[in-house]
Amino acid sequence: MKKHFLFAVAILFTMGAIAQPPKGPATAGMTFGEKTTAKNAVDINDIEKKVTTEEPTTIKIKGKVTDVCTMEGCWLKMETANGKMMIKMKDHAFLVPVDINGKEIVVDGVASMKLTSVKELQHYAEDAGKSKEEIAAITEPKKEIVVNAKGILVL
Repeated sequence: MKKHFLFAVAILFTMGAIAQPPKGPATAGMTFGEKTTAKNAVDINDIEKKVTTEEPTTIKIKGKVTDVCTMEGCWLKMETANGKMMIKMKDHAFLVPVDINGKEIVVDGVASMKLTSVKELQHYAEDAGKSKEEIAAITEPKKEIVVNAKGILVL
């Protein structure tokens, strides 16, 4: 019985450790996920010309982080001329530190146009620490470019 209890405690501890964003600052040169470089990265505002359908498009973009998931570091948003763009970590394979917010980064991944549901938008708002009023104000789905990041480099 003791072995089962200790095994259960070990599993719970491991799960809790896995679901935490990386600790410490996100400093220039750090990478998360697959290793990537800034070579051939284009400005994030140029992506809207390349991604116009649901067809996946391989991209490498650079820009500024405006929001990050405060729960796990499992997604972030980057500023574009037309608002914020969602960046997800491909298959939750890696997380980013919460303090990556405000940093310039390069994202290497796959982008496509997606219709994001109200429920999903509200979930992201909750993860970002938005107020109940801000979350309740989300009542329409949003057609947007979503990037599944394979790797991120802090500039």
